[in-house]
Amino acid sequence: MKKFDKDRLLLGIAGPALALVVAFALTSLVLLVSDRDPIEPYQIMYDTAQFTDVQVNIVNTTGTYYLAALAVAIGFRMNLFNIGVDGQYRLAVMLAAVVGANVDLPGPIHILLIVLVAMGVGAIWAGIAGVLKTTRGVSEVVSTIMLNAIATSLIAWMILPANLGVQLPGSNDLTTGEIPESGWFPGVDVDGGTIYGFTFVAFALGIVYWFALNRTRFGFDLRATGASESAAQASGVDAKKMILTAMLISGAVAGLAGLPLLLGDTHTYSLSFPVGVGFTGITIALLGRNNPIGIFFAALLLSFLDKASAELDQHGYEKEIATIMQGLIVIAVVVSYEIVRQYGLRRQQQKVGEELAAQAKKSEEVAA
Repeated sequence: MKKFDKDRLLLGIAGPALALVVAFALTSLVLLVSDRDPIEPYQIMYDTAQFTDVQVNIVNTTGTYYLAALAVAIGFRMNLFNIGVDGQYRLAVMLAAVVGANVDLPGPIHILLIVLVAMGVGAIWAGIAGVLKTTRGVSEVVSTIMLNAIATSLIAWMILPANLGVQLPGSNDLTTGEIPESGWFPGVDVDGGTIYGFTFVAFALGIVYWFALNRTRFGFDLRATGASESAAQASGVDAKKMILTAMLISGAVAGLAGLPLLLGDTHTYSLSFPVGVGFTGITIALLGRNNPIGIFFAALLLSFLDKASAELDQHGYEKEIATIMQGLIVIAVVVSYEIVRQYGLRRQQQKVGEELAAQAKKSEEVAA
């Protein structure tokens, strides 16, 4: 049993490790073909990451990516592909910012209200896809993609000054108004800046995710339904209810993804708020294999690539090199996981064959 656990651990590590090696190798090949130094960009990014302000930015961005990836991972464990995390995240943080800027409450209650609004909006937006899937059989992939587009248009309309937005004098940017200080989430001041307080909440949710998934009946039902919907139904699990519940929880966590930045820095939603976070979360969830620890390191890696690549153009390299690498990671993850899975199956078959041969030999010896 111990040896099996060791093999499973090694196989679990082999997938992402192989994906990263392949992604770095292919990126270096692209640089080489482009008549560029295939090693220097990595050295530049490493040197850039030595600055304390960059390190703080990496940690803060990791918290945002971590929440987005957890939202995706919840869907993955249910065999649901929630591509709508980006729309859920942006719509949730925008409406949470509107509510936060227009109420006057004591600090803890003010923050709690903003958090609840963000979770509620994210859950409702993801729940639309869940209802469509459970009642009409609409693929969540199709519905969440369309909901992303609808969320983008809805945000663009709501943030107009004639509706919920505010345009500051002398600025072309549109915002939702500034949240009063009572709604700011305190952070930790360190050399180089401030680590957002909600970043620690994000990492704590990883523990909650692990416990709920592996130590509760709900987590068992979730994993069972994701593995086989028909088998789960045969054992008494309401598969449709689990699908809807998983989408609601996934959306609620997605709604939290914008809060580290909103409550810790900007205190308002504007047109310059980050986009594409949800799609980055998909990459991170895949690379981290839906494991909270794996997701953390994957989020840290992609955050490093984002922030450390900003200096590349100062040295004659395009910062899009990091984007190319992220894309290659996605492709390499899919291929490497399939290779590792096939190897794991062959390994198990080999072990079973060896055990059967050993038992047969033992039986012959006893008979003799």
